[in-house]
Amino acid sequence: MIEEVRQKLYHLAEEDYKEFNKKLLPGVENILGIRLPAMRKLAKEIAKDDFRVYLSEAREKTGSVSIHEEIMLQGLVIGYAKMDREERREFLDEFVPKIGNWAVCDSCVNSYKFMQKEPDYWFDYLKTYQTSREEFRLRFMIVAMMSHFVDEKHIDEILDICGKIRHDGYYTKMGVAWTLQVCYVKFPEQTRALLKNNDMDTFTHNKAIQKIRESYRVSREEKEELNLLKRK
Repeated sequence: MIEEVRQKLYHLAEEDYKEFNKKLLPGVENILGIRLPAMRKLAKEIAKDDFRVYLSEAREKTGSVSIHEEIMLQGLVIGYAKMDREERREFLDEFVPKIGNWAVCDSCVNSYKFMQKEPDYWFDYLKTYQTSREEFRLRFMIVAMMSHFVDEKHIDEILDICGKIRHDGYYTKMGVAWTLQVCYVKFPEQTRALLKNNDMDTFTHNKAIQKIRESYRVSREEKEELNLLKRK
C-alpha cells in the first residue's frame, strides 16, 4: 500500500511549490512540493481506508521513508484515523522521532483534535517529552500544548514547562516563543509574570516578547510595558 500511496504523492507534486517549500525548509531533502490541503485530503482518504496497513508498512520501511511529504502524511493519518488511545499512542511513539522539521511538526500537531477529547491523558503523554534532548520532540510537545491546552486548567503548567526548557535548537526556542505569545493573549497576567522573572535564554525571552508585541490583540500600552522587559 505504501508504494501505491507514494505514487499518489508524486502525482500531487508541483514543481513551483517545491521550489517555494525549499526556501521555507532549508536543509530539508527530498521535497516533492505538495500543498497542505491536498496532503490533508489524501490523509483523510487513507484514514477511512486500511490505515493500519499503511502505517504498519511505513513502520517496516522506516529506512526508506525519507520523502518530506511521506513523513508528514503518516503524521496526518495518525491524527485523522479512528482508533483507541493506546493504539494511537503506539503510532505516535514511532512517528514523533521521524519529525525533522517545523512543517511536519506543526502541520500534524494542528490536526490532533483527539487530544482535546481526552485532555488529561494526552497532556500527560506530551509531558513525557519534556526531558528530551531532541529539538523536534521538544517542539512537538510545546506546539501541541499551545494548539490544544492553553486553558485555565493547564496554563500554569505550560508556562512552567516553557520556563524550564533548555535547548540550543532554533526551532525549539521559536516554539517556546510562539507558545508564550498564545499564552499571553489568553492569560496575560500569568504570562507577564513569567516574562518578568525567568531563567530562559536571552534569545527565547526576547523573541517571546517580540512575538507578543506583534499581536494585534495586545494593546499599545502593554506592548510598551513588555518592551521594557527585553534583555540586552
